[in-house]
Amino acid sequence: MPSTTTTAVFSSVDEVVKSPAFPTATWQLEPHQSGLLPVAAGRGGPVNISWEIHGDGPVKLIFICGLGFFKTAYQRQTMHFGHINGSKYSVLILDNRGMGRSSKPLMRYSTSEMAQDLLEVVDHVGWTSPRQLHVCGVSMGGMIAQELAYAAPERISSLSLICTAAKIENTTSFTENMVNRITMLLPKSPDRSIQYAAGAIFPADYLAEPDNAVVPDESIPRCKIPAGGYGKFRNNYERFAAQEIRKQQDKDGFTKKGFLLQLIAAGWHHKSPAQLKELGDKIGRERILVLHGTDDRMISTPHGRKLIEYLHPGQGLIIEGLGHAPINERTIWFNELLESRCSLGEKLSNS
Repeated sequence: MPSTTTTAVFSSVDEVVKSPAFPTATWQLEPHQSGLLPVAAGRGGPVNISWEIHGDGPVKLIFICGLGFFKTAYQRQTMHFGHINGSKYSVLILDNRGMGRSSKPLMRYSTSEMAQDLLEVVDHVGWTSPRQLHVCGVSMGGMIAQELAYAAPERISSLSLICTAAKIENTTSFTENMVNRITMLLPKSPDRSIQYAAGAIFPADYLAEPDNAVVPDESIPRCKIPAGGYGKFRNNYERFAAQEIRKQQDKDGFTKKGFLLQLIAAGWHHKSPAQLKELGDKIGRERILVLHGTDDRMISTPHGRKLIEYLHPGQGLIIEGLGHAPINERTIWFNELLESRCSLGEKLSNS
């Protein structure tokens, strides 16, 4: 039988904002620790980095934000690891320079500089033991994770590189590449901008499906429940759109300057095959996961295949039909996968 493709009918920004669920799109998860740390004193700083730790367990897990992410983008993982399982895990999340509550200095950003920012935060919170850090990064966050692991391989217990690349390469035809670049740079209405991003990050079928978020309730420790509880949207597109709208309404947290400076950092990221081999040798390949999807239109699948080829990770997964954000698209599966990576890392570190 011929395959069918879902054609999503997107709700408008106005419709999403009027949804009863819109005010509750960002969950009020109370951190166990938080702060604003000046970093980069000898690197053009100080740059203030906003960080939070959720949970107080012995397993130290870091989620690194991607391009244009606020740290709340990981709220599903923050709730699962840092609140539901907060006696086992301590979860560190932060806003990279250029986003959220962190500083947005006008200077050249790089993934290696952002990794150094993160290392200073990790030192500040006292996570300094050998083989203590479980590091997970999505997209640009995976690039920063590579730089972090390359700079401090002896501190890595597990490394999960999700929908990312050793460097961004053109894997399409010249014409398609030029159309994509022009489309990305053209001014867009809020509706078109969010629809374009959603289409690059998620498969169309996923966007049309009912909202798959498991929202917090009174059983979740250290989570403020609003009057009437956390609402559900009609579909996954509306939840994504709501989070994008709320981010873009934050004029201090989300700026065009900060986004473009992060974009330059991601675009110039480069880890050579020799560097990746060295990284794998020093960390131990069994500690490394590389995950990519065949429906990723933000960072195309050949980037994931090359990472697997260069790193020879203990687990290399190319998942049919997966888009760019498994943290949302397949939350339960992803969280279980990451739990298994942390368990393996702890076992290897304690053996």
